[in-house]
Amino acid sequence: MKPLSTIARVYIGFVTVLGLSLIAWAVLNPESNSHSGPFLIYLSIAMLASTLKLSLPGITGTLSANFLFALVGILELTFAETIVMGCTATLVQCYWKAKTKPKPVHICFNISSMAIAIAASYFLYHSRLAQMLSASPSLLLGLVACTFFVTNTLPVAIVVSLVENKPVTRLWRECYFWSFPYYLLGAVVARLISASNRQLGWESLLLVVPVIYLTYRSYHLYLGRLENEKSQAQAMAALHLRTIESLALAIDAKDATTHQHLLRMQVYAFEIGRELGLTEQEMEALRAAAILHDVGKLAVPEHIVSKAGDFTVEEFEKMKIHSLVGAEILDRVKFPYPIVPIVRSHHERWDGTGYPDGLKGERIPLGARILAAVDAFDALATHRPYHQALSLEGALDRIVSQSGTSFDPRVVAVLHRRYAELERIVRSKSNEALASSIKPGVRAPEASALHLEVGKPQAEGTTSKDFLWSIAAARQEVQLLFELTQDLGNSLSLNETLSVLAARLRKIIPYESIAFYLLCEDRLVAEYVNGEDSELFSAVEIPLGQGLSGWVARSREPIVNGNPSVEPAYLNHPAKASTLQSALSIPLDGLSGLVGVLTLYRRERNAFSRDHVRILQAINPKLAHSIENALKYRQLETSASTDGLTGLPNARSLFLHLENELARSRRNSDSLSILVCDLDGFKQVNDRFGHLEGNKVLTLVASGLRTICRPYDYVARLGGDEFVLVLPGLQAKDLDATIHRLLGMVVAAGREVCGSDLLSMSVGKASYPADALNAEQLLAVADRAMYKVKRQHLRSNSEP
Repeated sequence: MKPLSTIARVYIGFVTVLGLSLIAWAVLNPESNSHSGPFLIYLSIAMLASTLKLSLPGITGTLSANFLFALVGILELTFAETIVMGCTATLVQCYWKAKTKPKPVHICFNISSMAIAIAASYFLYHSRLAQMLSASPSLLLGLVACTFFVTNTLPVAIVVSLVENKPVTRLWRECYFWSFPYYLLGAVVARLISASNRQLGWESLLLVVPVIYLTYRSYHLYLGRLENEKSQAQAMAALHLRTIESLALAIDAKDATTHQHLLRMQVYAFEIGRELGLTEQEMEALRAAAILHDVGKLAVPEHIVSKAGDFTVEEFEKMKIHSLVGAEILDRVKFPYPIVPIVRSHHERWDGTGYPDGLKGERIPLGARILAAVDAFDALATHRPYHQALSLEGALDRIVSQSGTSFDPRVVAVLHRRYAELERIVRSKSNEALASSIKPGVRAPEASALHLEVGKPQAEGTTSKDFLWSIAAARQEVQLLFELTQDLGNSLSLNETLSVLAARLRKIIPYESIAFYLLCEDRLVAEYVNGEDSELFSAVEIPLGQGLSGWVARSREPIVNGNPSVEPAYLNHPAKASTLQSALSIPLDGLSGLVGVLTLYRRERNAFSRDHVRILQAINPKLAHSIENALKYRQLETSASTDGLTGLPNARSLFLHLENELARSRRNSDSLSILVCDLDGFKQVNDRFGHLEGNKVLTLVASGLRTICRPYDYVARLGGDEFVLVLPGLQAKDLDATIHRLLGMVVAAGREVCGSDLLSMSVGKASYPADALNAEQLLAVADRAMYKVKRQHLRSNSEP
């Protein structure tokens, strides 16, 4: 039983006091014309009739044939006898085969209500009005039956209305008014019994028993048919509602929302609508609209629905069509209640600034106003891609602050007053639904979000709500793949492309380590490695056909859950150990053939599935094409900054590097030296031995320069037979030693190619900050010094 309101308590108390007062007055004032024999027979049969009771449709009350004996008592017995008989029969009806033990307040109210009905009918029958209508006994008896019907059923209908919060007129009409003909029939039977008593004696009462049973059977068959039809209608309505809810769940799962969203929408909207006095048709429309209000998002692209940031003007215009599309979809269903206006207008605002029609105030359907406030409250209180969830109190404050502008003040007032109570109802129903959907021994899924690892194999014994997670995973996969393919085309840097892919891919397929192996002639070289054991995989070169990734490269077939320990990084190294136990490897096929291999590693055994392979194969063409473009760009970039013959940086790279080194030296107050070197006698090498041998000399000299210099020194070919060395932090004494080694290296290179001492080198030096402060001045000083040395060499060579 629901908690009684104050009005219900007052009403029940009034009826009880009035009824018990009538009973006390009747018992304390018995009449002298009492007939104990007929009374006892009437009382016995009335009690028997009370056991033949029927459940009333739509409420928790019952009805029996004892009203017939109340009418007979009005005609034949005294007031006290009629009161006692009617109240005793009512008491038997309350206790006989009751589904739940009746409470004292129920007993008192029912007995009191019967006493009031008997008193009203009895005094009417024996009043002056009855004397005036004595010439028309049928009319009088019909009036008495109507009075008894109204006073017997209306008080019960009123209290049920107050307790169950249902309209009293509708409840009385649907649950009691159908029995009115039986009261008229009972009046006729009571008249016949009265006449039979006068003609045949009170023993003829025994003939009433079959009549009572026939009346009970007619009630039973009629109510049974009503109940069956009602059950079928309710079953069909429930089926339709469950169908609608399932479809709505499937649609909303693509919007990253949860069953909690729809449940909150239904509970909040229904309770607020009931408090604001919506009709039954409007309540049914609101219930369905709470489920289907976002069905129109099927017409909005996924990347807009799931966008994490603010919409652009164009994106918002696209999003706004979902209310129109939803209304058009539902209009084709031909619902028997007005759901279409609610769905169409659930984004209208109280001040008229909403969409799609700019409706204002009361022109907006009340159901749409309720949905607007509840939907906004739920959106604020739950995590969405575009914002973090607020607390319920924080979300409510936002709604209250927009009362009278965005939302109907009446709706906001109810929401503000009842949100804590409604949230408890939502949580209770959510827990019940979750508990009923989980098989014994199966752990419940996390209720916080619809996040699902895409492609993860589902364990046996999963819950009945897995279809929502599957739909959400499909939406998540589409969105992430869309973002991934966009990012792959944003950079021509190979390292940046691969690092972006690694970060994006982890959201779809979790891994502990990732490796991109590029095909270089007949082996795979690690181009990008990130995660666990990255140093181990970075140093590996895998011959085609060897190890896990080498087999994938040669066979062009993927491997799922392979053993990482067979990679060449582990071979012949028993001391090396790793926690990685699963590998997923696929070949990357570009337009010109195999580009390389992508391999993911995880700690768990059998951590990958064929669905993961499907995802990688979906991005394979785009990834391979991006890698090919990045490699071409790298090649072009290298050729633009590198000398093609010697492999040394060219003049363009030299100037960029020299500027950077000077900037670093200024910051750190370091010295910087450069050497400008020019080969002496190189023209004679070309003239005597040809340009191919000359090129060989340049290559040997370039190699020698790199060998002599430190790892962080910089060697560049300025052009022709001229080279530049950038030597940061080199002291003067070390600079002379370096020049000496350079001269020896050049002479040795000339001997190796030409077999004689044709080749030597002129070297000019300059230092920062002693000789110059910028790159151009530094090179100019060193160049002048080099030519000075060259002239000295020429003079010494020309002297006899």
